[in-house]
Amino acid sequence: MELLVRPRRLRNGEKLRKMVRETRASKSSLIYPMFVKEGEGVLEEIPTMPGQFRYSLDTMDKKLEELVKAGVPSVMFFGIPDHKDACGSEAYNENGIIQRAVREAKKQFPDLYIMTDVCLCEYTDHGHCGMLKGEYVDNDSTVDLLAKTALSHVQAGADMVAPSDMMDGRILAMRELLDSEGYVETPIMSYAVKYASAFYGPFRDAAGSAPAFGDRKSYQMDPHNRREGLKEAMLDIDEGADIIMVKPALSYLDIIREVKDATDLPIAAYSVSGEYAMLKAAAKLGYMDEERTMCEMAISTFRAGADLYLTYYAKEIAECIDRGLIG
Repeated sequence: MELLVRPRRLRNGEKLRKMVRETRASKSSLIYPMFVKEGEGVLEEIPTMPGQFRYSLDTMDKKLEELVKAGVPSVMFFGIPDHKDACGSEAYNENGIIQRAVREAKKQFPDLYIMTDVCLCEYTDHGHCGMLKGEYVDNDSTVDLLAKTALSHVQAGADMVAPSDMMDGRILAMRELLDSEGYVETPIMSYAVKYASAFYGPFRDAAGSAPAFGDRKSYQMDPHNRREGLKEAMLDIDEGADIIMVKPALSYLDIIREVKDATDLPIAAYSVSGEYAMLKAAAKLGYMDEERTMCEMAISTFRAGADLYLTYYAKEIAECIDRGLIG
């Protein structure tokens, strides 16, 4: 055969394949989601997320040390309080679980970049992400409490806040409040494009945040919609978001790419609890190679356009980057 163009030439050998890679992964892009709760000596494995745990403040340091040693530069804290009420008051309590976790982590690991999830679902006794009027989540009264929560996290030492509630206008409210209190340099990572997904099931088990009634479809997005995702992203950009997140990652790679093409802001993607749980289950049954699949999931997300990757596999992916399995 007389072929001038042979794509296989550039696949001939590992060194060459790495040299011409179009997509590269970096440990600097990894963010580990971490559940912290009240109490002492708490190290509770999450049944639906094997290998993931709920930590109390006195047990989280060991995990943070493992992450730092592996080269994972950032964590995002999710809080599990003892007390819940209708207005989620523990979310913005200056001595709440997130606020204390941030202070403790900053004291023990000052170079670790600390992000916090800003939402009310873990703190309300009804499990919804905001204030209720009857059984409807009221947008505007919720926004005020979310801004108050974000400020309390930053005052505790958080480097970045990440609102995940999907209320309209909350980015502007947070930006204005943070700026007015002198935190003009604190970035906001917006869960701007967050779909009402079945992939969140294990997370709700982990955080105890399942709704007591109904669902979240009146504020999280319909999985059928593409243009709406771009609309949400652009609105949050206009309100002052610094980073735009798409969630979940794996089933919404097309949305990651569209948002990436539409803006110059960094794009984050969250490989959510259901993605993690599915792979764990398949690997346990011997159906899939966990390490290779984990790496391929990460690569696909970066290839789609993500700059930041939130994943429960952050430590393992960092170790695979060191071993040259991904990167």
